Amino acid sequence: MSDPLRLGIAGLGTVGVGVLKIVRDQADLIAARAGRPVEVTAVSARTRDKDRGVSIDGMAWEDDPVALATRDDVDLFVEVMGGSDGPAKAATEAAIEAGKDVVTANKAMLAIHGQALAEAAEAANVVIRFEAAVAGGIPVIKALTEGLSANRIERVMGVMNGTCNYILTRMEATRQGYNALFEEADKLGYLEADPMLDVGGIDAGHKLALLSSIAFGTRVDFDAVQLEGIQAITLEDIVQARDMGYRIKLLGVAQMTGRGLEQRMMPCLVPAGSPLGQLEGGTNMVVIDGDSVGQIVMRGAGAGEGPTASAVMADVIDIARGIRVSTFGQAASGLRQVRAASSAVPAPYYIRMALLDKPGALAKVATVLGDNGISIHRMRQYDHAETTAPVLIVTHRTTRSALDEAVAGMLRTGVVAGDPVVLRIEEV
Repeated sequence: MSDPLRLGIAGLGTVGVGVLKIVRDQADLIAARAGRPVEVTAVSARTRDKDRGVSIDGMAWEDDPVALATRDDVDLFVEVMGGSDGPAKAATEAAIEAGKDVVTANKAMLAIHGQALAEAAEAANVVIRFEAAVAGGIPVIKALTEGLSANRIERVMGVMNGTCNYILTRMEATRQGYNALFEEADKLGYLEADPMLDVGGIDAGHKLALLSSIAFGTRVDFDAVQLEGIQAITLEDIVQARDMGYRIKLLGVAQMTGRGLEQRMMPCLVPAGSPLGQLEGGTNMVVIDGDSVGQIVMRGAGAGEGPTASAVMADVIDIARGIRVSTFGQAASGLRQVRAASSAVPAPYYIRMALLDKPGALAKVATVLGDNGISIHRMRQYDHAETTAPVLIVTHRTTRSALDEAVAGMLRTGVVAGDPVVLRIEEV
């Protein structure tokens, strides 16, 4: 059997500890499948003496992850610290410069600096692998770079943040509002230190940008992702959408259009009976449409010690086997810089509004929609409040720009109380 592959792990939080456990508990299985042993020779973290539930005896310790990345007894640098810049980026760059392969779970770093890091890796003849950065234990990166590499990808979409899916499904199950379920998720430890990374769609947007690059052969462009979080979703939206046969998900969608690459991460309605509509709790799901293979649906744990560490080790074992894949599935120099496109692909939309209790109010709204070329597919009116009547409208396929014009026109009629809620209905 060949010499062992020696790992240096930077970061001993949930994921780093999970990697240590897998290397310890599955040593024989890993060696058999990789064709060589895999061992951890050195580690780095903020605190050395913390009880992590796993021994680091016999492993060299480095306070500085950059020093860890350049050690002579480290063949492969595993970065699971997190953070788009700072120590994570500096240590990754140092590892590449030192001629070491890198496995990372850091979606923020790659979404922002991925092109530069990929070019540096190619120049140094090393690889960067990041299965753990997207959708936890779901092997979506491998699916795109390898299993579906002969397909022209037509669309990538999915639920990529388990915290948001947990909040939205719990709102429906418990009939509690967003604020109560946000606090529950926080107490359970589901939220990032900066909760906006989760509920604001930023974390999921990073993941979508990475998938887009692989799927469409483009340079990573996180700034072009249209982001909208779940903070404005009310229990009323959850219940009324379900009444009309839909569920609300924070849904990422990427597709190449004639106008450019469309990337959006925002709340959408999906049919309740669809695979995405049936997704519960903190689970992730990624749906890929390929021209030859058709539609592929992958579902699994999107976070957590075991699933994320499993994804890290899948990359480690590939490297131990000698499998070399470009960071984004093809040479970084060949990735295209494409124009960003807004949500121009027509789709049906859900509109919730409160109409003032005035004669002809609904007719005025219908007229405004018609004047903007928007036809009504379904409409439902709920019991009156004191002075307003809640109304739901599902439109036929239209563009968001036409709908925005219509909403502005509705507000000018003087019969709409407050701003209407508008959500795209994704056809899945």
